[in-house]
Amino acid sequence: MQTSKKQTQNSELISAKDSNFLSQNPHLQSEEFFPQFDPQNPPDPGLINTCVHCGFCLATCPSYRVLGKETDSPRGRIYLMDAINQGDAPLAEVTSQHFDTCLGCLACVTACPSGVKYDQLIGATRSQVERNVPRNLGDRLLRALIFNLFPYPERLKILLVPLFAYQKLGIKALVQATGLLPKVSPRLAAMESILPEINASFFSDDFPLVIPAQGEKRYRVGVILGCVQRLFFSGVNQATVRVLTANGCEVVIPKGQGCCAALPAHQGQTTQAQALARQMIDSFADTAVDAVIINAAGCGHTLKEYGHILQDDPLYRETAQAFAAQVKDVQEFLSEIGLSAPLSPLVDPETLTMVYQDACHLLHGQKISAQPRQLLQQIPGVQLREPMDAALCCGSAGVYNLLQPEVAEELGQQKVENLMNTGADLIASSNPGCSLQIKKHLQLQGRSIPLMHPIELLDYSIRGEKLDLSDC
Repeated sequence: MQTSKKQTQNSELISAKDSNFLSQNPHLQSEEFFPQFDPQNPPDPGLINTCVHCGFCLATCPSYRVLGKETDSPRGRIYLMDAINQGDAPLAEVTSQHFDTCLGCLACVTACPSGVKYDQLIGATRSQVERNVPRNLGDRLLRALIFNLFPYPERLKILLVPLFAYQKLGIKALVQATGLLPKVSPRLAAMESILPEINASFFSDDFPLVIPAQGEKRYRVGVILGCVQRLFFSGVNQATVRVLTANGCEVVIPKGQGCCAALPAHQGQTTQAQALARQMIDSFADTAVDAVIINAAGCGHTLKEYGHILQDDPLYRETAQAFAAQVKDVQEFLSEIGLSAPLSPLVDPETLTMVYQDACHLLHGQKISAQPRQLLQQIPGVQLREPMDAALCCGSAGVYNLLQPEVAEELGQQKVENLMNTGADLIASSNPGCSLQIKKHLQLQGRSIPLMHPIELLDYSIRGEKLDLSDC
């Protein structure tokens, strides 16, 4: 009777397209012929069974709120994982499309009263999908471009040269005027739409190996520069180093560091993620740092998961766990050690109203929410306002806005409306992907408001420089 009930639940959750797929492929209706998860770390049935199907996750799930389908919710995806494990549904395009619509924002993990480790379930499932489900040519080409370019700053830097010409020679304006790109390729149009204005700072990310602390040395810390952050938001890295040194930290920036592995890890590219994680760990070997500092939310979450990413690697397992234990978001670290540098008002007169944008992998992944707000409120004259749906994803989610642009568009629009409704004069955002997404939708809505990383605001305050909001 229990098996029959489970099969009924699973069949109800499989979409009409899935039913058509099965009716058109009757040989798959026998479970022995169903494409299944392979033996390499499938989603753990023990973790699946912790879900009691209460539905608390539904209201917090961005994809469910936009698409409105059970199969595009955490609970529905867990049902599908179980159905594939049980042989009641295939591991195929008709089911994997529902795993693709997940943003990986982890809001459901925060909301779940049963403590379901959905992040581990979706991570294992995505790895299975990447290994076992064929994708169409367009999808393969776009993913190949993303995974062979974005995690490698030196490759990305080369691409910036033609992109700089694309912007400066008027080609971008011409392409946008024709309106053809969204019709030809919505995904390429989404990629083009978040590209910031390229300038000389994008090509300069050199730091000394060691930057001494100002005044008495309190700590020795390593800093990770990131990939997109390193090029598109180099000013954030420079501000990070200045704030840390101003607060008594000697900063070490290893030359051999690469990508943190967040991008491939979030999209099921397990082998690439593991290789990048090993490279990162090796680059910090023998640096004797007290903490490893990161200023990008998505990167920080992945760095803290190195023990899980390399759990099957006997050579790196323990080292990965030790490394992950050292990782601190820069705001988390500064909140722990306390600011020793004096702070000055950011504007004249002193009052500056701002809204802090919670990045999902900081809020839900790392459980960091109060610390950034506490740091900002230490700046004289700062008044913080809270937006509606603060915990709802902006739609960036790594490269989700490139792979699922329709869902991301609606979420980006909602996020900007909620931020603007606070009446704040400035938006503080702790993640490069969020910042690019929000800036895009501010522009689309004709809104004019500066957006800065909280560490940049602390840097201005410590240096005693006033913000020109028109230039931010």
